[in-house]
Amino acid sequence: MQILVVEDDSVISDGLCRVLGAQGMTVQVVDNGLAADQLLQRPDTAEVVVLDIGLPGMDGFEVVRRLRARGGRVPVLLLTARDAIEDRVRGLEIGADDYLVKPFASAELVARVRALARRHGEPPAVLAMGALTLDCATRRARVGERVVDLSVREWTVLEYLLQHGARVVSKQQIIEAILPWGDDLTLNAVEVYVSRLRLKIADAGVAIRTIRGFGYMLEPAPAAAADTAP
Repeated sequence: MQILVVEDDSVISDGLCRVLGAQGMTVQVVDNGLAADQLLQRPDTAEVVVLDIGLPGMDGFEVVRRLRARGGRVPVLLLTARDAIEDRVRGLEIGADDYLVKPFASAELVARVRALARRHGEPPAVLAMGALTLDCATRRARVGERVVDLSVREWTVLEYLLQHGARVVSKQQIIEAILPWGDDLTLNAVEVYVSRLRLKIADAGVAIRTIRGFGYMLEPAPAAAADTAP
């Protein structure tokens, strides 16, 4: 497995190389955001990127933003010393796939890198949460034994939310996922699709939660009260 580590602290980057290398992974290291941005313009640079947020030249947020703007899909694991939830949500919203707050356990780092690599492989045939299942081969949605009738765009929104699990996705990210079916989608339209989906999967034990100012996430219900605001 090819791993790109972007970290300006040589002690940390050396440790990451040892830990990941011991697992049979090939690790390339750069110590600034500009170099990472240049490398990531090549599609075969890495299978997973381990990216520090606080970098010289260009911070990790901007590296991720540029990567996703180019259509790059390589999974990104953010490393941050920041504890504020806003920083974590911001990173996930702009396209990072996961994050670890320093200091972290080596075993957890390895597990998260492997999980990201698996998720980036072949998409699962069935996506599920609670009683909700989406069969991606037949394009059929069910709540238990009940078939849920979804439009193409409703299906795509729900599939995108399930693919991202408990991670926050922005309305703009949802729009970009739906764009193959037309370029006239607005933020208000996303709100309409989410409202329809909430009604159609109300008995699935799954809530589409609004994270105000950031977007949406799926979570089991009633683990937390679902925010029904658009």
